[in-house]
Amino acid sequence: MNAIGLVAFALVGSAKAIRAEFDLFGVTVVGLVTAFAGGATRDVLVGRVPLALQNVGEVALGLLGVCLAVVLYAWLEAPDDRPITLYADAIGLAAFATAGAIVAIEIGLPAFGVVAIATINAVGGGAFADLLLDRSPFILFEDFYASCAVLGGSAYWLFTALAADATLAAAACATVTVGTRVLALSRGWTVPTAQRLEAVTGE
Repeated sequence: MNAIGLVAFALVGSAKAIRAEFDLFGVTVVGLVTAFAGGATRDVLVGRVPLALQNVGEVALGLLGVCLAVVLYAWLEAPDDRPITLYADAIGLAAFATAGAIVAIEIGLPAFGVVAIATINAVGGGAFADLLLDRSPFILFEDFYASCAVLGGSAYWLFTALAADATLAAAACATVTVGTRVLALSRGWTVPTAQRLEAVTGE
């Protein structure tokens, strides 16, 4: 799951940079930021050297995602919007939310800290990439995306609070995160805006 997530996140970030007509260096930077910035932020918050700086294999997976984006751009229109990439991204979201929750529990954070670290780990890379692309982070808009990581992190904390096995808690986090994301993609779920709520109450 982690490998798929790294490749998918790097692919999606790189494809966005290609659309914005960045040069190849810029495409690589945005792709790697999308793949690694969330985990690096998590590691900084918990006081350790980011794993991306210690593991060459993970960097290689990120670069693979960048290369795939460049290759796919020559054959496919908007490869980051293709179903296979979107569903791989959902698996990556689940993997990173679970990894963040595990780290938070290991250092003894309370419920809010577990959910926050899980969410930052899962969506932080995309938010940083959007800033590099000079636009507001997409996770702050209507798409039901970051909410999936929040639900997954909450599930992990709940299972550990109930003294469940760590493997079961991780499975619950991943299942909830990827399940809600897949449902959101297939059914077009979005988080309502204040304007939409106002329109509904006005009617």
